[in-house]
Amino acid sequence: MWEALKRFYHRMGSPKWFFDISIKWSPWFLWIGSALMAVGVAWGLAFAPADYLQGNSFRIIYIHVPSALLSQSAYIMMAIAGLVGLVWKMKMAFVVSKVIAPIGATMAVMALLTGAIWGKPTWGTWWVWDARLTSMLVLLFLYFGVIALHNAIENEDMANKAASILAIVGTINIPIIKYSVEWWNTLHQPATITLTKKPTMAPEMFIPLVCTILGFYCWFAVWVIARTRNEVLWRERRTKWVKRYVSEHMQMTPSPASKGGR
Repeated sequence: MWEALKRFYHRMGSPKWFFDISIKWSPWFLWIGSALMAVGVAWGLAFAPADYLQGNSFRIIYIHVPSALLSQSAYIMMAIAGLVGLVWKMKMAFVVSKVIAPIGATMAVMALLTGAIWGKPTWGTWWVWDARLTSMLVLLFLYFGVIALHNAIENEDMANKAASILAIVGTINIPIIKYSVEWWNTLHQPATITLTKKPTMAPEMFIPLVCTILGFYCWFAVWVIARTRNEVLWRERRTKWVKRYVSEHMQMTPSPASKGGR
């Protein structure tokens, strides 16, 4: 078992192997994620009962919570990938770390926007400098910092190292986000889902939330795979296997002239 995992780990470091194998994973994540999202959103918006305090405004939870969780998870993944790249010099780890940044930033923006929409009827305001909200905003700025380093430094190796170091240092903000509602007196409600406690939500509300969370993570996998494949093609553009792939792909794609007929 250990040897099989070790071989898989080393294969993942090969851009060509990842490019060839990852195309087989995407459809599974896409269809499973789509099915989970369809069930979760339909159930949560149409069939789950209204909250006894917040009424129907609570239903934004089916987008807010998955995006908030994913924005934090994505940052941890980005930092781990950067650490692997720095310590073990794995080229693919730097690629994965880079492509995760804009996806995580998108999730952070979505979490902040949906939180503001939810906060208006709940707190009577769009934004407060609450510990949870402020630390989430810091997370977004950390994502922006990582993206900026990748774009500002022309030397690819230096950009990878600088962005990875910032990502690793920035992980200190993740426990602050998670425990902010416990460490400080905040308006934000406690965590909806925890691994150590029984869910506080009724099953008819909780089950669709779990479906949307899993759906978000599946779509995240599809997005990461697609962006990683594109990044691999760009970075390996001078290699023979990429040139052969591009040549074969262009031959399979009809030209505009052939589409229009004679």
